[in-house]
Amino acid sequence: MKLTFWGAARTVTGSMHEVETGGRRLLLDCGLFQGRRKEAFHRNRECVVDGKSIHAVLLSHAHIDHSGNLPNLVRQGFSGPIYTSPATADLCEAMLLDSASLQEKDAEYLNKRDRRRRELLGENGDEPVEPLYTIEDAKRTLSLFRGVPTHRTTEVAPGVTYETRNAGHMLGSTSMVVADDRVRLGFSGDVGRVGLPIIEDPEPLPPVDYLVLESTYGNRFHDPTSNVKKKLTSEIVRTAGRGGKIIVPAFAVGRTQQLVLLLHELMVERAIPAIPIFVDSPLAVNVTEVFRRHTYLYDDSAKKFHDEGEDPFGFTRLTYIRDVEKSKALNDLRGPFVVISASGMCEAGRILHHLKNSIGDPRNTVLLTGFQAENTLGRKLADGWTEVPIFGEPYARRCAVEKIDELSGHADREELLRWIAPISAGLKRIFLVHGEFPAQQALKTAIESRFGTPVEIPARGDRFELD
Repeated sequence: MKLTFWGAARTVTGSMHEVETGGRRLLLDCGLFQGRRKEAFHRNRECVVDGKSIHAVLLSHAHIDHSGNLPNLVRQGFSGPIYTSPATADLCEAMLLDSASLQEKDAEYLNKRDRRRRELLGENGDEPVEPLYTIEDAKRTLSLFRGVPTHRTTEVAPGVTYETRNAGHMLGSTSMVVADDRVRLGFSGDVGRVGLPIIEDPEPLPPVDYLVLESTYGNRFHDPTSNVKKKLTSEIVRTAGRGGKIIVPAFAVGRTQQLVLLLHELMVERAIPAIPIFVDSPLAVNVTEVFRRHTYLYDDSAKKFHDEGEDPFGFTRLTYIRDVEKSKALNDLRGPFVVISASGMCEAGRILHHLKNSIGDPRNTVLLTGFQAENTLGRKLADGWTEVPIFGEPYARRCAVEKIDELSGHADREELLRWIAPISAGLKRIFLVHGEFPAQQALKTAIESRFGTPVEIPARGDRFELD
C-alpha cells in the first residue's frame, strides 16, 4: 500500500489523501482548499490527481474542506463510486449544489465588478473569471454517492475493504479503516469532542497498523463544552444591551444547527432577551431538513426536544431565510437581533454582505464559533485586524469580535490522545494532517512521549510505502 498526501498537509483545508493498492487508486476525501482567493482558486482548479485514474473516493464527512472539490474531480473525468455514510450523502446533496451555485455567483459578481471598473478607467480587461465548477457538475457528482452505514465492512476495490466508526464531529461524520491483505490504514477524518450538542460522541477505531490523524488543535486545550451556554448568553446580552447586532459566521452544516439548539434552550430558560434570530442561509435551511430526517444520530439534548414532540431546530423567535431580498432587508433592520450565516470562515456566501454592512458599527459583535484557517477573512478578524478586505475592498473594523471555542467540532490535544489510546499499542506510525505546523509539532511531541509511536508530518506531495 502506498500513501500520498495532496491536501490538508501542514494546513487545515483541502483534505485529500491518495491510497494505492492492488493497482487501484483511492482518495480519502476531496476537499476545497480555502485561503487567499487567488491561491485557493488555482490550487483547487489544478487538481493534482487525474480524475480518470481514481477508482473510488472514501469521504469522511460533508464539510466543504473535505467534500467540496468532488465536482471538480468529476469535471476532470472521475466517474467511480463515492462511499460515505447515509447522512453525509444526504448533506452533500445540499452542500455541493450550494457550493456550485456560489462558485457561479461569485464568478458573475467578480466579472460584473471588474467590468464596471474597466469601463470607468477605460482599460482592457483580463479573461472573465470562470467558476471552479457548475451546478451541472455537482449534479453529476451526486449520482455517484453510495451510502454505507457505520460498522459495516464494504469491498470498495478488489481485495480492499472499508469500514467506519462515528467520528463525533458533525452529523454523519466518520473515521475509517481501509484494508488490503497486508495493511490496515486508519483515517481519523475530523475527530469531535465529547459532549457536543446534537451528535453522539466519537468512537475509537478498531486496531490498525497506520493512522492518518487530524491535528487542528494539537497545541491547544479547549474549555469544557459546559461553558458554552454561559459565554453565548453573555455575548448576546451585552450586545443587545447596546442595541447592536450579533453577526455569527457559522458552517451551514453542524455549527448552525448546534447554535440554533443552544439558542432554543436559552430562550426556554429565559436566559437571553426575546430578540429576533435569523438563520440567513438557504443551505442551512436545506441542511436542517436533513438533520430532521436522521434523528437516530441525535444525542440526549436533541432527543429531549424530539421525544417531547418539539422541533429542536424551530421556535417562535427564529426565522429561516432563503429569499435574497429578505436577506438584503436584514441590512436595513435595526438591532438588536442575531443573524447566523455561512460560511464559517467568512470566505463566501451571504455572511460577507452582513459583515460588509455591520463591521463598521461599534455597537455590533461578530461572534466567531469555530476554527479560522490561515489567510481567511475569519482569521483576520480573529487576529484583530482593524481593516479587512471584503470582496476585494478594504473595510474598517470597529465592531467587537469575540470567540467561542467550546463549540469547536475538533478534539483538542488531550482529547486526541485519549482517542488514539485504545489502538496505540499496535500502531507502526502516525501521519499528522489537517493542522498548522506548530500544532502538529506539539502533537507529535505529545504522541511520541506518551505512546512511543513514530510520527510523521507530511508535506504536500510526500509519499510513503506502508507494509
